Amino acid sequence: MAVIPDIEVVVLDVLGTLVDEPSGLRAGIREAVPTSDAGCVDELLALWQRHGERERQHIARGTRAYANTSVIDQEAAQLVADRAEFTDPPTLARLATAGQRLPPWGDSLAGLERLSRHFPVLGLSNAAHSALLRLNAHAGLRWHQALSAETVRAYKPAPEVYRLALDTAGCAPERVLMVAAHAWDLRGARAAGMRTAYVHRPVGDPPTAGDDFDGHFGGLDELVTALTGG
Repeated sequence: MAVIPDIEVVVLDVLGTLVDEPSGLRAGIREAVPTSDAGCVDELLALWQRHGERERQHIARGTRAYANTSVIDQEAAQLVADRAEFTDPPTLARLATAGQRLPPWGDSLAGLERLSRHFPVLGLSNAAHSALLRLNAHAGLRWHQALSAETVRAYKPAPEVYRLALDTAGCAPERVLMVAAHAWDLRGARAAGMRTAYVHRPVGDPPTAGDDFDGHFGGLDELVTALTGG
């Protein structure tokens, strides 16, 4: 098991790393379209995810003004409603907030609690401020501080998002550890000078042979043990 020394602050991604985003969105879609079979739900989920990825890319390229995740999720929910052919406003409104009701992975809550006994722990999420507040409450995530990329009006892996975490941590980048289940996120953190740890999740973006992260872990519990020695 990799050991990562000389860490002062731990920063964790939220969506996908601490909560199961696809499962939560599937649940929201099934609730909105209860007659859908599994294949239809997966198709609607893919529609939602493609929209989010496309719009974040437009924002990164400067071809769309910044819009937070609440706006983009509202748009995605409308696309799902159009495809599934439902128009009920309360159903659409609830579907648009499905991303605020995501279940935590089995080791997330205990892992955060253990980490917080040894380090200042920050969440760093692309989720909007208000969405992150409700997501943390629903999933039971407890932080010393939770940071939203909305503060800098950008999305990871934009460098200004990692600078937000580093400014909050108040120490040298090489003493700040970024933890994520997405290699693309860790590449952005590494470019900002942060240490990096990949935690495996079934829905993550695994490292490639060319990635040089400080640690690879099978779960959050393994990471905490490596950092704390027990």
